[in-house]
Amino acid sequence: MKKNIILVIAVALLIASQAGAQSIKLGPQVGYQEAKDADNGKLMAGAALRLKLSSMLGIEGAINYRGEKYSDGALTVRSWPVQASALIYPLPIVHGTIGTGWYNTTLDYDQSKAGYANFDDETTQKIGWHFGGGIDLPVGKSSTLTADIRYVFLDYNFDALPGSANLDSDFYMISVGLLLGL
Repeated sequence: MKKNIILVIAVALLIASQAGAQSIKLGPQVGYQEAKDADNGKLMAGAALRLKLSSMLGIEGAINYRGEKYSDGALTVRSWPVQASALIYPLPIVHGTIGTGWYNTTLDYDQSKAGYANFDDETTQKIGWHFGGGIDLPVGKSSTLTADIRYVFLDYNFDALPGSANLDSDFYMISVGLLLGL
């Protein structure tokens, strides 16, 4: 009997400790991303939804918009990535991130540039993956200020472009956001 009471108390304490850790938050995020061989980095904007399952585990869904230029502006890549991530919290405010993304991408060629007149714009979908880490700082009772850095592995195929056989489209992204409790 004593063993059962201790077990019930232990389970109740575990449930109570995890109840405070569970939350659903939604909010905007802004950031900066730069592919290794892009002409320059660009700002991005979007939104994220986070579900904290326990004090050590969470999941996130995010959608952003980003654009970047390659080959001295001859190619503009516009992307609307939809990312799904697992968040592992070794400390209450520090997390590691790993996940996948569905990258809806438009390749917009500047046909006025020499060598690009015969290229048609195209929209494709590609799967990539990412890893990184970040911090979550509580702001008030139900809001969180987030900051993340992620490295994204995404291999666009630029082989048809003159002089682009070795372009690397993998990129890093730094983002900050304000998540509001629902």
